[in-house]
Amino acid sequence: MNDFRPEQDLCEVRREFGEHGGVTPSISRSSTFTVMDPETMPEIFGGVRGPEEGGCFLYSRHFNPTVDILARYLSAMEGTEFAVCTASGMSAISCALLQICRSGDHIVSSDTIYGGTHALLNELFAQLGITTTFVDPRDPDNFKKAITPQTRVLFTETMGNPTLKFADIRALSKLAKANHLQLVVDNTFTPMMISPARLGADVVVYSLTKFINGASDLVAGAICATKAMIHQLMDLHTGRVMLFGPTMDPRMAYDIIQRLPHLAIRMREHSRRALAIGRRLDELGVPVTYPGLPAFRQHALATALINKGFGYGGMLTIDCGTRKRADDLLDELQNKEDFGYIAVSLGYFDTLMSCSGSTTSSEISEADQHKMGLSPGLVRMSIGYTGTLEMRIEQIERAVRRVGLVSN
Repeated sequence: MNDFRPEQDLCEVRREFGEHGGVTPSISRSSTFTVMDPETMPEIFGGVRGPEEGGCFLYSRHFNPTVDILARYLSAMEGTEFAVCTASGMSAISCALLQICRSGDHIVSSDTIYGGTHALLNELFAQLGITTTFVDPRDPDNFKKAITPQTRVLFTETMGNPTLKFADIRALSKLAKANHLQLVVDNTFTPMMISPARLGADVVVYSLTKFINGASDLVAGAICATKAMIHQLMDLHTGRVMLFGPTMDPRMAYDIIQRLPHLAIRMREHSRRALAIGRRLDELGVPVTYPGLPAFRQHALATALINKGFGYGGMLTIDCGTRKRADDLLDELQNKEDFGYIAVSLGYFDTLMSCSGSTTSSEISEADQHKMGLSPGLVRMSIGYTGTLEMRIEQIERAVRRVGLVSN
């Protein structure tokens, strides 16, 4: 495990107070900003002045004081020079990749990624002349073999959605640097738990909607990278975030700012409960997958990547074999046991569950689902922390017994 202390880095960053001395930052809802001197405006448009150079703001699609505070906090947590916040995780991924790639370029991507990201790379980017080769992320050599002279990016999720396959970020970083490529990592499943930038990733993207926000009440994203990369993204003439306009509302930024201080506490509790539930299911002979179990194929790698004290995350899966049995389990868990809710997304304080193949991975063809090891009966669970742990274990044990998943 790593000795990185992301919560300490977040604590040490300069705190922002409200304009009248409030302990929370003010919400700046202005869409446009005034200047005192007419000469200042051309300097802002010319990139001579800005939030860092004289505290000058122009327009909230460009920079906003409240959103900038969140970006600064996120970059401190992630260990990057800068960050920019966006309106969704998909906009963060799209803008980051399109800032690096042009028509004719090539991406090597993990084949175990969110269905929307797969559709973006496999279908939409193909229409723009950007091709993608999908590989099993568990072996860095798979990425190496797929690199061509046109390759510009290696893309992966730290922990793959939904099969929980891990990517060796250190090894991929060395491979990217040796081939003058950019390593872009989606760390949505493992904030604070794993720090990709500290392991060598060039760009880290997030759906803030999930664990980082933690309340399933807003949609947001972020890109954490070097100062140069963020300046490119916000360039008035070619910046993908600036010109595509996935602007984060300052009220959203404020809400996330308020929830960041207890992210570490939440991630540890998600992990503690998921491990306990995973262990009990494993004892019963249920086909459960959880990185914290010794039987997990990449348990050693997961342990090596994780920041000390954070556990193995809040995500686990149960392979029910068929969609029918998966639906039966979901019905039992939600409607009979009140264990959690049948819903997409993750990182909520209550448990959220879905059959991935027919929902969040439905954009991926059946053939590709089979190739990536996604069973039609795979149930993905984001384990929450409401109720007592003992009660939750009893509920899920009764449910798996009733649908015939217990082998012991």
